[in-house]
Amino acid sequence: MANYLPLLRLKPTPSNTDISVMANKRDSIQLNPAFRADGWVLLIFLILLAFGWLSVCGASHSFGDVDFLTFDTRPGKQLVWICCSLGLGAVILMFDDRYFDMLADLFYWSMMLVLLITPFIAHDIKGSRSWISLGPVSLQPAEFAKCATSLMVAKLIGQYGFTLNERRKFLQAAGIVLLPFVLIILQKETGSALVYLSFFLMFYREGMPGSILFCGVAAVAYFVIGIGQGDVALPGTLASLGEVLVMALIWIFTIGMLRIYCPKQPEHARRLLLWGIILHVVAYAVSLWIVPFDISWAQMAGGVVMTGYLGLQWLGQRIRTFLLITAFSLGSMGFLYASDYALNNVMKDYQRTRIRVLLGIEEDRDASYNVIQSKIAIGSGGLQGKGFMNGTQTKLDYVPEQDTDFIFCTVGEEEGFLGASAVLLLFLALIWRLIYLAERQTSRFGRVFGYCVLSILLFHIFINIGMVLGIAPVIGIPLPFFSYGGSSLWGFTLLLFIFLRIDAGRKRR
Repeated sequence: MANYLPLLRLKPTPSNTDISVMANKRDSIQLNPAFRADGWVLLIFLILLAFGWLSVCGASHSFGDVDFLTFDTRPGKQLVWICCSLGLGAVILMFDDRYFDMLADLFYWSMMLVLLITPFIAHDIKGSRSWISLGPVSLQPAEFAKCATSLMVAKLIGQYGFTLNERRKFLQAAGIVLLPFVLIILQKETGSALVYLSFFLMFYREGMPGSILFCGVAAVAYFVIGIGQGDVALPGTLASLGEVLVMALIWIFTIGMLRIYCPKQPEHARRLLLWGIILHVVAYAVSLWIVPFDISWAQMAGGVVMTGYLGLQWLGQRIRTFLLITAFSLGSMGFLYASDYALNNVMKDYQRTRIRVLLGIEEDRDASYNVIQSKIAIGSGGLQGKGFMNGTQTKLDYVPEQDTDFIFCTVGEEEGFLGASAVLLLFLALIWRLIYLAERQTSRFGRVFGYCVLSILLFHIFINIGMVLGIAPVIGIPLPFFSYGGSSLWGFTLLLFIFLRIDAGRKRR
């Protein structure tokens, strides 16, 4: 009977060896950091690289050019940089993330040494000595120093018990950031140096007192108002409108700080407010109806009296807040006149002209030529753009640096408002995702480094797109993952993938 039974095709049972092999493969995939890197960031990174390369093609291509993809052209070279950056990212993901903390000191001080010797061995390129030639390749150490500084700051702040509320520790962290800032200034590369000021956004996230950030915002307001209205005379006086407005702001800020930081002694704020109103009204009335004079001198005298009053309160009550507010007032008045002196006696002519054009003080076609042409290119793109490689402004080379610092105008001309908006949304998605990744870190080192990456990217995106649109000074910094060049692309790749590797190892067993 058994001969007539159908043969049952049973699935073979896997042996213990097969089960262990499959489990090992599964565990190796799960433990491999390359498979744990955040997929959304990687996807946005690849899309930005693709859009950036297409933009370089559009900006570098000329009508009738058929071999623009060869390796002796800018699109071809940029493709090489992109492939190298992908390889660099893959290598970084294979590293143990603990090495980034261990080697941060070595990486930082090595880069500081390179920055120090760069002005002596670099060639003069447009007045800057920041590029080192290595055979056929030129590299800009300042781009890689951002990563080294981020790692060093993250290691310092990540130490147990470290807090930015302590003055000594805050100065230590600020010194790590300001050292490359000064060394890059010596290379006459102002734009790359200013990027390091973005680290103070991370400091604020990690506990830096808000008063320090307020001082920075106040300094910007003093500079913009004081310089922007410096050539305008206040009617009925011999004073500059900008100077008068800044001195009035110093009074207002000082009174506001007294109200906020000394709420139990409101009489000081009320007293200074009354004195300030009387001073400004009487000084302006005398100049208007009796003898015209520079009322800013009266404001300055009143400011000295105000700081003297606050100083006496500190000596009498030994309340440190009065001393700090006094220092703020004196520093504000000193900054007003120091910025005017720096603009007229320290800065070079082209730097002074760029600032004055940006603030609307004067119209200089040579200084604002780049911005004017970039606005024309973006505006000519309309809603949907002229199409890939069909931009006339870029093809006819009306926009200088159109494939580096001003590459966003190529996006606006060829892809129009829709394409430019899509790029901005991609950057917004990247920033939003990086905030999420930074906040989910289990170590302070990872969180601080994540916010360093975030701050640097934000500064580059806002300033680069702002200067193309004419709402930010032209300081010459690249647009991340778009601008032509290997140094900037590799520098951003280092920052991004080191953070991805740190994030991938946050759940180490």
